[in-house]
Amino acid sequence: MLLPQGLICAAFRRSIMASRHCIFAITFLSCFMQVPVEASSWWSLAMNPVQIPEVYIIGAQPLCSQLAGLSQGQKKLCQLYQDHMQYIGEGAKTGIKECQYQFRHRRWNCSTVDNTSVFGRVMQIGSRETAFTYSISAAGVVNAVSRACREGELSTCGCSRAARPKDLPRDWLWGGCGDNLDYGFRFAKEFVDAREREKIYQKGSYESARTSMNLHNNEAGRRTVYDLAHVSCKCHGVSGSCSLKTCWLQLADFRKVGDALKEKYDSAAAMKLNTRGKLVQVNNRFNPPTNYDLVYVDQSPDYCVRNESTGSLGTQGRLCNKTSEGMDGCELMCCGRGYDQFKAQVVERCHCKFHWCCYVKCKRCTKIVDQFVCK
Repeated sequence: MLLPQGLICAAFRRSIMASRHCIFAITFLSCFMQVPVEASSWWSLAMNPVQIPEVYIIGAQPLCSQLAGLSQGQKKLCQLYQDHMQYIGEGAKTGIKECQYQFRHRRWNCSTVDNTSVFGRVMQIGSRETAFTYSISAAGVVNAVSRACREGELSTCGCSRAARPKDLPRDWLWGGCGDNLDYGFRFAKEFVDAREREKIYQKGSYESARTSMNLHNNEAGRRTVYDLAHVSCKCHGVSGSCSLKTCWLQLADFRKVGDALKEKYDSAAAMKLNTRGKLVQVNNRFNPPTNYDLVYVDQSPDYCVRNESTGSLGTQGRLCNKTSEGMDGCELMCCGRGYDQFKAQVVERCHCKFHWCCYVKCKRCTKIVDQFVCK
């Protein structure tokens, strides 16, 4: 039976409309079914730092709204202190680099991923590694902002106004232009903790435990920077006689901060929530953690194999040391899977000579070495 041409066209149009509605419905539902599993973080400022001074215009809110990873509270602080954002990014970058140095010989080596979460899903687990990451990044912000104050880069702070140390010899001058740790500490606390403090979770929930853990470790990182700062002095006098000294407060080398926090990582305290919703130590036989110690609420995941759900990248393809019995040794690094050996060409400095006056000149030599990679 043949249908009239008009009926055929009408049926065809109804079929197309039905298909369009179906596609729209599927697309609409899929948008709601996609639950983000990796929260963005202010750490992403380290990956794409803002470095153009011209963008810091009073009231230029689009700058802050365009920066990925900021919470609402951090965006408000960005609008008030736009010239600080570059140094927050530098602080985060310093913390990430130090983290990667400290864990370069560990199964988890502080690897970053290519999105705004920076470290991936592994930070969703309240492990020792997460504790270290929060502390070292908070420390990095204190370091960067304090130094920026001293160098006159920020409009709201300047040189340190710290009180003269009581043990400083009377004939030494207390002045110069020191790193402004007081300002750096306060601003880092305000900015870094903003994300945690604006969250409201049910008392006694896992999320509230993570918030308390993050705040504690942020504070431990900041206090470590503050505690390691030292007095630095410069001599004055005829022909360098050092008859007079001028002294000021100076930040410690950030490697010392990383070393100190790595020690705290090794002795971090396992915590749990009590009936009142407070973090308490799992093992009461040990001394309770201080404000300088790191705490965690979850056991570390298995970093031996790649696992998308935990964010572990595994150790396959990692370099290992065949002769070492430590964590960088092939037995431990490769988790018993074995390793492959290959030849690699390495370029290094060699035949260095001291030239008067006063520099060292070296040649560049190439040699072939054995390298070992985890299976």
